[in-house]
Amino acid sequence: MSDPLDAVDARILDLIQHDAGLSVAEIADRVGLSSSPCWRRIKRLEDTGIIQRRVTILDRELLGLGFEVYCTVKLSLPTRENLADFESAIGKLPEVVQCATVTGAADYELRVVTRDMHTFDEFLRDRILSLGLVSNIESRIVIRAVKNTTAAPLGLISEHITSDPQA
Repeated sequence: MSDPLDAVDARILDLIQHDAGLSVAEIADRVGLSSSPCWRRIKRLEDTGIIQRRVTILDRELLGLGFEVYCTVKLSLPTRENLADFESAIGKLPEVVQCATVTGAADYELRVVTRDMHTFDEFLRDRILSLGLVSNIESRIVIRAVKNTTAAPLGLISEHITSDPQA
């Protein structure tokens, strides 16, 4: 980002990441700006990519999607082509809500959401193992989520925030 963040930008980001449904007027009121300067700040944060998108978080339990599993995946042969093929395939699977390349003995860590154990088994067999790229999968079923947030820890970016607010 070419323009440094100030305390007002950080407050706007905090408000938006906790409730993306707030109107510009509500955000402006909470940070002490009028709507136009607040809108310009939000637009700048979007244009620079700091705000990537705004989403609605659904209650998966109420939707019947309460079965969550973390899967550690090891590819048979982690070549550049196999890694690209696996990542492309994973990107198309809505059950995979997170995928990360990791260090250590495995290649990937997946977070998978399905209806139940049987649906998860079908997902593994029909969608992951059928790729022909995987040599090992270790699955850990989530018993209870203790913390689940999408909020970035903005308190850790204090060195990137200027004290000179630019309205």
